[in-house]
Amino acid sequence: MNDERDPPEIPLEPFPVHRPESPFPPLYESLPPGPADPPSDWIQSADAHDLPTRENRLAALGRFAFPPAPPLDDEGVAARDRRWTSRTIVVVAAFLLVFNAVSPLNWSRQQPPSWLQGTVQQLSGVWVGQLAVFGVDMPRQGAREAWMAARDARFIGQEPAAAAGSTAAGVS
Repeated sequence: MNDERDPPEIPLEPFPVHRPESPFPPLYESLPPGPADPPSDWIQSADAHDLPTRENRLAALGRFAFPPAPPLDDEGVAARDRRWTSRTIVVVAAFLLVFNAVSPLNWSRQQPPSWLQGTVQQLSGVWVGQLAVFGVDMPRQGAREAWMAARDARFIGQEPAAAAGSTAAGVS
């Protein structure tokens, strides 16, 4: 006497075994045959790209009214590249002036006192204050706080981080 209700027909094994016979019959054997393909007038040597196509009237009118420009010579290509480079530099500079406005202020604080340093520091202070009203400095401040937290993080049992600007004992 065993505890199983009915022993399985397929023995249970730890690894699957390939069985060529399937308990499910194939579908194509149980379906009636379908209708035969209709006779075709397809020409094997024909290519769909050889067929004449009708052009869009609006595109033809546009090409007639605004003919394409002649290709650029080397000087024109160089001028186009200079324009693209100049626009890219202006966009990046504007982006940095808005989202990294504190950098000129920090730079001016590190310079020796002079008329230029004082002017840059005052202008940068006003600019940073105006941008802080709109909250533009928040992403930069958040990234700085995350960096400071990661820098000050220590393993269990490790000494706390030294204060910013201080040197380690015995190192000069």
